[in-house]
Amino acid sequence: MSRVNSLLTNCLLMLVLGTGSAAAQSGFVSAYTDLNLDSDCLVLEADDFGVSWSCPGYKGFPLKVEEGDLRFSLSYGFDADENSVGFQTLPPFNRLGEKLEWRLSNASGRWFPIATIVRYHTAHSETGEDFGQVLVVSQIAEGNSCHIAYVDARANANANVLAQQAADKAGDFDCLTDEVEIIGKFEAY
Repeated sequence: MSRVNSLLTNCLLMLVLGTGSAAAQSGFVSAYTDLNLDSDCLVLEADDFGVSWSCPGYKGFPLKVEEGDLRFSLSYGFDADENSVGFQTLPPFNRLGEKLEWRLSNASGRWFPIATIVRYHTAHSETGEDFGQVLVVSQIAEGNSCHIAYVDARANANANVLAQQAADKAGDFDCLTDEVEIIGKFEAY
């Protein structure tokens, strides 16, 4: 009987100690915020050439959205203009999806955003109609925030997983010298 009790005790200990999710144990999790420019964001500037908004990010983390020439760009942090490489977008006309996925890391002992994933809806170059969907993965780093990967959401069955894997590599990308990685099949424009 003591061997059975010992086995049961070990099983209970393993259950109690191993209750965290696999994602949390790996050091990365996702949080989501809405990206509704009309109701959730404050217009910062607007003129004939474009608009910029301040939007709520993950737990108050600053998010700036800009539109110019029918293309969108996101930047992050309290000094978004200094933290990013500037207006970065996709070549075709585009619009943003309604959700922003924040990839969080607990490497510093607390959950902190290191990257985002947002769906860009791209227009066909000849007709202007909706054509593609690209998951744009952006690194968030002081003075080094930029796009790091593109995943065609329609051409890859596991597009969200591919984008999350790319986001979890954030921090090693040099925005001034590295090229944005295109992951998987790409037919979005």
